[in-house]
Amino acid sequence: MFAVLYPLFIRIYAAFMHLAALFHPKARKWVAGRENLLPRLSAELPPLLRGRPVVWFHAASLGEFEQGRPVMEAFRARYPDHFIFLTFFSPSGYEVRKNYAGADLVTYLPGDTRTNAQQLVSLLRPRVAFFIKYEFWYNYLRELRSNGTIILSFSAIFRSDQLFFKSYGKSYTRLLRYFDHILVQNEESARLLRGIGLEAVTVAGDTRFDRVQQIADAARDLPEIAAFVQNEPCLIVGSAWEADRAVIAPALNDLKIPLKAIIAPHEIHEAELVRWEQRLTGQTLRYSAYKAAGFDFDKIKNAKYLLIDNVGMLSSLYRYGQVAYIGGAFGAGLHNILEAATFGLPIFFGNKSFEKFQESVDLIQQQGAWAISDTEDFQEKLEKLLAHPAAQEKSGDVNRTYVQTRIGATDTVMRCVTRFLEAN
Repeated sequence: MFAVLYPLFIRIYAAFMHLAALFHPKARKWVAGRENLLPRLSAELPPLLRGRPVVWFHAASLGEFEQGRPVMEAFRARYPDHFIFLTFFSPSGYEVRKNYAGADLVTYLPGDTRTNAQQLVSLLRPRVAFFIKYEFWYNYLRELRSNGTIILSFSAIFRSDQLFFKSYGKSYTRLLRYFDHILVQNEESARLLRGIGLEAVTVAGDTRFDRVQQIADAARDLPEIAAFVQNEPCLIVGSAWEADRAVIAPALNDLKIPLKAIIAPHEIHEAELVRWEQRLTGQTLRYSAYKAAGFDFDKIKNAKYLLIDNVGMLSSLYRYGQVAYIGGAFGAGLHNILEAATFGLPIFFGNKSFEKFQESVDLIQQQGAWAISDTEDFQEKLEKLLAHPAAQEKSGDVNRTYVQTRIGATDTVMRCVTRFLEAN
């Protein structure tokens, strides 16, 4: 049944994306990026490889790339002779990181058909293939196994409601059996895998903790942000969507305690920036206008809200805040809260789509974070936190410690791959 349904699913998905491309820019990029992809790779790869051994990293999107980046960099440092081939499934990963200097070639993953998998694996003959967190592509896994490639998954996390662990999903466990080793984030994932007969499993933790610590260590000094904050309490809003704005803006407008806010919308375009400006009653300033004015203090002395209208600053902004709100949980899913946690900020987020992220559940339990239901709930909890500096500091310490005590997954992954490489 699996052998029949899987190819059908791949064809249906590709047809759907071609149809969606007529209306949706992201789908259009997904389709365009795969046009004539294998012929292009067939022409580009041979002169680039020059006989070098290949290691293949695959990430679904940008989040998984950031998760895998510490391992890529550690692998490059340990095995500099290897050619690093990096693929993405989603445009949101590829478009942002297509020029990533840590890889020798960055491209989309061709659709998982038998023909595509045979052609790509034949071109690469990879020595090692890493799949980051998720992504279980049957034809690619099968061809890699036939090639004798060492196949590893890391920072993987599994839940009991996944198809692998259902009585009717046993045929899908063959996808997992192609891996030489699966390095999981937690004991529950290991227990689930062992429960279906998989023993090549190690609890290694999550490489995101290594990555966010790298980001924190490399955070830029931003004197213009310090000038805006002026030692006042400041809320950092990261990756906020429309549903987050609907909760945040009324709360800020009615807040009883003085507070500045630096707001980084998830989507940065004119209409979104205008909506923030219209919803907030205090004076707002766009970062681009502030920069154009030479970061003149006179331009910001009355501003309460700074709108970040560029990409790449957010991770350096957290050091200037006292509390953070991370968006996404009222929609498809919570964005990365670990960057804010690394800097010791208490964290708020919506109460809808956060439970699949272990760190959000843990930090709520440890009172370093709060899932809020609406504007009134957010305002009440924010005012209470700001009115009690000792509680604020305690929550921040919880979050900082949570990250620091979980660093080290990259080293575990590297020990695993080194063991396989030295055995071959």
